[in-house]
Amino acid sequence: MAFALTDARMFIGPRWTDEIALIIEGDTIKSLMKVSEVPAEMERISLGGNILTPGFIDTQVNGGGGVLFNDAPTVDGIIKIAEAHRAFGTTAMLPTLISDDLSVVDRAMRATGEAIEAGVPGILGIHIEGPFLNVKKKGVHDPQKFRTIDEDAFSLLTSLKRGITHVTIAPERTTPEMIRRLTDAGVILSAGHTAASYEDTNTALKAGLKGFTHLYNAMTALESRAPGVVGAALESRSAYAGIIVDGFHVHKASLNVALHAKGADHLMLVTDAMPCVGADDPNFILQGRPITVENGKATAPDGTLAGSALDMASAVKNTHEMLGVSLDAALRMASGTPAAFLGLSKTYGSLHAGARADLVLLNDNVEVQGVWIGGTHYKTKQQ
Repeated sequence: MAFALTDARMFIGPRWTDEIALIIEGDTIKSLMKVSEVPAEMERISLGGNILTPGFIDTQVNGGGGVLFNDAPTVDGIIKIAEAHRAFGTTAMLPTLISDDLSVVDRAMRATGEAIEAGVPGILGIHIEGPFLNVKKKGVHDPQKFRTIDEDAFSLLTSLKRGITHVTIAPERTTPEMIRRLTDAGVILSAGHTAASYEDTNTALKAGLKGFTHLYNAMTALESRAPGVVGAALESRSAYAGIIVDGFHVHKASLNVALHAKGADHLMLVTDAMPCVGADDPNFILQGRPITVENGKATAPDGTLAGSALDMASAVKNTHEMLGVSLDAALRMASGTPAAFLGLSKTYGSLHAGARADLVLLNDNVEVQGVWIGGTHYKTKQQ
């Protein structure tokens, strides 16, 4: 049965509107209409003047709710991670596996397919962040897991029957031919944990590379005569880049440079979240190493950043307040831009007739007041 959401400032993407009712039927937005035109017999839900926005889409979620995807590559593990992030406005996500054995990658991909088939709310596919990376930019990943993309790996990476497969690679650790084969098979490729040159990166972009994983972090920097991966990313008008806006991973000035270069339409917010998000105990174990979270910063014993304790609502708030960008730009970076990166703009990332009814209700402090996934309302901890 259809119902109407009213009394909200709606960011329908890419613009704002008010005095409009959003009509939801089943899992879809049926229409937008003037409040005065809503049929008298239709149920109305007043949103109290809060902000209604497309649901947040996070393409890099390592864990949440005390669960690390690598440790629980199961449907139950995916459910717990998704539930933890739902409270912070993430209505769609790619559970993310950091570098591991191919047997674990296989289990994670099978679990993702099963979760999608079972209708687990908010699961779009999987992000495999490694093990096809460069030891020179390993970050917190275990270099003993690193390998090249051979035929067995190709078969595995193209095995998901339902949903999206997004893979982070070091372009210099494979060939343009393999990048083209994977892309032609429907895999979305991003560069990350890479020591590639500017030239290597542009060759990969021409072969089908579509994005960059946590821009600036674990990649060759922009220098005067060696633009590196960062230079190629900032120069490209078509490639997308994920970025972690938590105040630790990237300096404010570098964030602004990226935003000026790529714009809100090609720079997307990611959390790179670890099990601490939505968990009672912020500390956790990562492949045998204790990770400590203090003041929102997750680090390994040697001081290396170990993912983040960031949630998407905080990423939006930080982008708006730290960088001084408009709230609509920050919201677009959390919804419309990742939807475009994943090729899902027709059904995700904006509020229009025919779109999926994935919605987030925010107050003026960018705190989540309510979440709808496929038209189903989920309460949050704030309610």
